[in-house]
Amino acid sequence: MQNREIIYLSKGLPKKMVHKNEAYESGIWKEQCEELYVGFDEITGDQVANPEYHGGSERVVCVYPFEHYAHWESVFGKTLTPSAFGENLTPIGMKEDQVCIGDVFQIGEAVLQVSQGRYPCSTINKRNNNNLLLKRIIQTGYTGYFFRVLEEGKITAESQIKKLSSHPEQISVSSIHHLYFHDPSPSIEVIDKILGVEELAGQWQQYLIDLKEKIQS
Repeated sequence: MQNREIIYLSKGLPKKMVHKNEAYESGIWKEQCEELYVGFDEITGDQVANPEYHGGSERVVCVYPFEHYAHWESVFGKTLTPSAFGENLTPIGMKEDQVCIGDVFQIGEAVLQVSQGRYPCSTINKRNNNNLLLKRIIQTGYTGYFFRVLEEGKITAESQIKKLSSHPEQISVSSIHHLYFHDPSPSIEVIDKILGVEELAGQWQQYLIDLKEKIQS
């Protein structure tokens, strides 16, 4: 059985920051905490600055695998702080190639379902003062992903992670990332298979529908 455990929990409200003399506001600057109360639409005490591109019921819990920290620290020779990628949950044993869209997990009291991969933005560069990080994240597929909430509840730093069900289609977060960023002409069969996963977040479904129409036109 896959060993899964929580390394960090983090939350935070949007902050006004300055990077290279330019002001910006973002919710990426989260602080490590001992517990999260996870609701259907948001985590208590955790908000986003730009709701058009972040947050919402399909993106309540942001996950970033802890294994990637060692990779980035090795690549860039710099120690990263907790929640360096603006995530709420930093687990071990739950990388993008180990979880699939529609998989359901119980973490503490909360029941969560993998809804989509993460489309990272340049704020990650600002958060870590590293202009190469976003490009490398996209190259590697070390993006992280999101949970929607099926049952609300509290998650503590000591909560166990239990996998309740695996989606039968087994479409991993990594495979969707590869299609999105690295496959300019995927087959209609591949797109249709992913679209068959009803649990995929609506925004990502629409991207695939548009891509399919473009290929067929």
